[in-house]
Amino acid sequence: MQRRAFLQSIAAAPLAGAFSSRPLEAALPKATITRVNIYEPPDRNPSFNQSDMVVTIETDIGITGVGEGGVKDTLEQCAGYVIGNDPFKTELAWQEMYIGAFYPPGREKIHAVGAIDLALWDIKGKALDLPVHQILGGALREHCECYRTGAVPGAAGLSIAERARAAMEAGYRSFRMGAANIPGRGRLYNTHTAVRQIARDAREAREGVGSEGDWCIDFHQRLDYPDAVRACRLIEEYEPYFVEDPVRDEQALEDIPKLRGMTTCPLAHGEEWGQRWDFNTLLANHDIDYIRATLPNVGGITEMMKIAALCETHAIGIVPHFTGPIATAALVNCMSTYPGSVMMEFNHDDPINYLPDFVDFRQGKLYPNDRPGLGVTLDMGPLTKIGEVTEAIAGRTYDRPDGSLTHW
Repeated sequence: MQRRAFLQSIAAAPLAGAFSSRPLEAALPKATITRVNIYEPPDRNPSFNQSDMVVTIETDIGITGVGEGGVKDTLEQCAGYVIGNDPFKTELAWQEMYIGAFYPPGREKIHAVGAIDLALWDIKGKALDLPVHQILGGALREHCECYRTGAVPGAAGLSIAERARAAMEAGYRSFRMGAANIPGRGRLYNTHTAVRQIARDAREAREGVGSEGDWCIDFHQRLDYPDAVRACRLIEEYEPYFVEDPVRDEQALEDIPKLRGMTTCPLAHGEEWGQRWDFNTLLANHDIDYIRATLPNVGGITEMMKIAALCETHAIGIVPHFTGPIATAALVNCMSTYPGSVMMEFNHDDPINYLPDFVDFRQGKLYPNDRPGLGVTLDMGPLTKIGEVTEAIAGRTYDRPDGSLTHW
């Protein structure tokens, strides 16, 4: 028997060799970042932290990555730290952009870090001919459920109940609304009396979605803390999926834990925060039920997956805030691999004229696809080039003895 096993092992050796060569065949090639281009899309979102600026990263092996976010100044600085580097070392690139300057980046610059990071992951996926979700471990859900903010096409101007019902009929998991919204800007908003309108709207939303549907509400940080408590208590009977941004960001670490003990409403927060250190305490203490972290705001896929690990550790759901179309495609890749609760915002009703390939969205759901990288393709025609970086910037960092980075 021993002799037979030995002969069988010899016969199997060529086959084993063929299989063992596959990792070598799939190995990433040597590559260098040569150029970063910055483009303004049509109807650009002017908000820094909701920027849909388009970024491309070129390499010397002919692969170009696509990212989104940031503004010209912050993108140019971040780009300088990656020029001449290996595009596949995404963690190293992230660290160099994060600690390479004199001060750590604030929320606006983190947005640019995220844009560069998205493009680097796109390059990696294209080099391996794999969608990013496969590189992250593979999709474990068939689709990402979505919620709809406001009215689906054809439902504008209808009542809250009618809009909520239309969202359910369109296949969305949940209907989302603001807290006693007032049309226009600069109008008087009395938070004390708005609470009663919030309660009336909540009753309508529940009526519209029915017993099997879901609805959620964004307080937009507009309520004073005592009114946020009152509002949460008044709408509990209508069972919101979550109450978003119930208090001001500046007081969130102090006020949300207090609110947690005052209401049974699930709480969500974090759309305006940019880094895991902002909301780590709320996650660890289970003071929120859902994190609103999104791309590229948190610094890209590299950072998002670390946030996802924190959320999984503490059984916190992820309901990313809306973002630009390229970052939405990146979110599908990330969220399809997250084992916890996920629901994504999707309000893109019209085709994106500079993205012939965007996302796979059907009947209120976003589906991961097999296109390499982020799964998007660019039509450069509608884009306006506003910046280009080809020169490297020397970062203010030291190398540890093992080659990793530390602050200067």
